[in-house]
Amino acid sequence: MKICFIPIDNRPVCYNLVKDIAAIDEDIEIFIPPREFLGDLKKNAQVNEILQWMENLPDCDAMILSLDTIAYGGLIPSRRSPDSLEEIQKRLYRLKSLIIGKNVYAFSSIMRIPDNNCNEEEKEYWKDWGKKIFEYSYSGVNTGVPQEILEDYLAGRRRNFEINKLYLNWQQEGIFDTLIFSKDDCAPKGFNVDEAIELERLGGKTKTGADEIPLSLLARAIEKDIKIYVEYTEPDYKDSVSNYEDISIEKSVTGQLELGGFGITDDKNKADLILVVNNFAEKQGELVMGWETSKKYSGNFELPSKPYAIADVRYANGADNDFVEHILTQIDLDNFYGYAGWNTSANTLGSLLAAVKVKWKAKKYNDRAFLKLETIRFLDDWAYQANVRARIEKPCDISDLMKPYEDKLTKIFSSQPAKTCSHPEYIYPWERKFEIEIAEK
Repeated sequence: MKICFIPIDNRPVCYNLVKDIAAIDEDIEIFIPPREFLGDLKKNAQVNEILQWMENLPDCDAMILSLDTIAYGGLIPSRRSPDSLEEIQKRLYRLKSLIIGKNVYAFSSIMRIPDNNCNEEEKEYWKDWGKKIFEYSYSGVNTGVPQEILEDYLAGRRRNFEINKLYLNWQQEGIFDTLIFSKDDCAPKGFNVDEAIELERLGGKTKTGADEIPLSLLARAIEKDIKIYVEYTEPDYKDSVSNYEDISIEKSVTGQLELGGFGITDDKNKADLILVVNNFAEKQGELVMGWETSKKYSGNFELPSKPYAIADVRYANGADNDFVEHILTQIDLDNFYGYAGWNTSANTLGSLLAAVKVKWKAKKYNDRAFLKLETIRFLDDWAYQANVRARIEKPCDISDLMKPYEDKLTKIFSSQPAKTCSHPEYIYPWERKFEIEIAEK
């Protein structure tokens, strides 16, 4: 199967992860632009080069497109771009000529509104007015944002919303097999929620999440029947809402399964695979923020005796240490279909389910690729995000801090270290603590 994949940007979870997942089945051939063409925290994607690259592709069975990359130069540039509506439309019409008649799975973001004064991923004025703009979006009351700043912000929102309505026109023309509008870092109320409601009224489909959606679309493009039974470690709290999301964890799980093209069953005996969700009681924790959950993992959950995958969402931005320590003593590699615990609940679920879909009845299964993927996920989501990250003040050499976790995972996943990511190197691709890249030396 040949798949064209246009990522949001060059982060490891957007660029490397899709390649690592696809490698589980050697029958899948991923065509992805050179990494230097993609944007990062400070620069936009080279859109002209990406479009030229697309012009020279062989015929693909599916095209998975992050539309923000072509429209604005990436997800973060979509919030900062000074380009006019006409300039953006010109790039998009060039893209349209390349995708007509193809099997296209695409998504576009609905601009987020972070509740903070951090401008790392926003326009410069967010450092002074971010929280007040959020409050204005939430309440409709301006508590001091200068008019020219508010107008600039609202003009950017209006432009992006017009672009999303353009995609709806393309959908009516039959350009897309699937089109998703992502609600990135979403609160229960605000301009982004209003825009999502309007897009749905016009016939669009919205989804809470962002970074994982291309991977969810990858799962959707791979047509394999899998019936999933969902088992929660905290079944009484399925209605609790995750950090950075606007829906319950149960609705988030169901939405990801439906988008990924999975079947859902209430009968555990009839399920092909059990999706274990280590969910939270009342409020999701976040270790790097010092936020604890209302109820810690009890330690009495036993992994299923049939195929299973594990979504660890008790904490945002990292694993649940107690839970991981417990399951690592139980993992049965014959039935194990993957673990994830990174960033938001939607990020965790979408990326995990993509790997499940690829591994399930892979035409040319590559066990080494699967073990490498899982080693990286545990090293990133558990070792780094839930432990080592809090022990450093800025990007630095963390090899010694990571070594105990490497040793433990090597013993679990393989008696032969060469089969996994055995000699990892830790890189800060965006020169900040938030994400690391784990590469083999």
